[in-house]
Amino acid sequence: MTAMIFITGVSSGLGLALAKASLASGARVYGISRREPKELSGRPDFHFASVDLSRLDGIAAAVRRLLHGVDRLDLVILNAGVLGEIGDLGGAPLERMRQLMDVNLWANHPVLEAVFDPLSREVTQVVAISSGAAVSGSRGWNAYAISKAALNMMMKVYAAERPETHFSALAPGLVDTAMQEKMRGLPVDPRFPTVDRLKRAEGTAEMPDPDTAAPRILEAIGRLAALKSGDFHDIRTLH
Repeated sequence: MTAMIFITGVSSGLGLALAKASLASGARVYGISRREPKELSGRPDFHFASVDLSRLDGIAAAVRRLLHGVDRLDLVILNAGVLGEIGDLGGAPLERMRQLMDVNLWANHPVLEAVFDPLSREVTQVVAISSGAAVSGSRGWNAYAISKAALNMMMKVYAAERPETHFSALAPGLVDTAMQEKMRGLPVDPRFPTVDRLKRAEGTAEMPDPDTAAPRILEAIGRLAALKSGDFHDIRTLH
């Protein structure tokens, strides 16, 4: 049976790589992002809707249209997210933090409300792409870390509400995406040692490119289904 997979944030980076790896495995992929990935455009097994996740009011309707007639989803990957600014939480602009929280956290609520509507649609597994920053509390990650910690809790709460679906949050490890490029462009700052570590990881096996990382992440996602629903896992310590 063809696997049916829904992925957010498929225009580039890890989301695009996850979509490509899923398609290569024979799955049918439903993806959303602001821009359609050109290399997947026109493929009969790729279905796309343009959705701006910073505009919460329009998300659910767009996802419902995309999934109209789809009676099951084997996997939902909540991948979309933004980094925001590296810096101290004290003094950070509240409006920018609210915008980041909308994309990284609250946008997933209307996405899931649409995924689970109609009630007859069977949803087997939901995985939110989280981050080690959600639990490390390292200086500099401010609103991003808070948003990912809240995303972890969102999965736990949904797991309690919907026991028929397996939920989890997964930190994918270091992946060389535009987010990492942004951090590499920052000046060295002794206040934020984790940024320095990420810079040193560039070009090493510790930080693969998205196309290399995606199959490993999908394999890890397959193993999550045997673990307790609602939990957070880091791919670097997942056994």
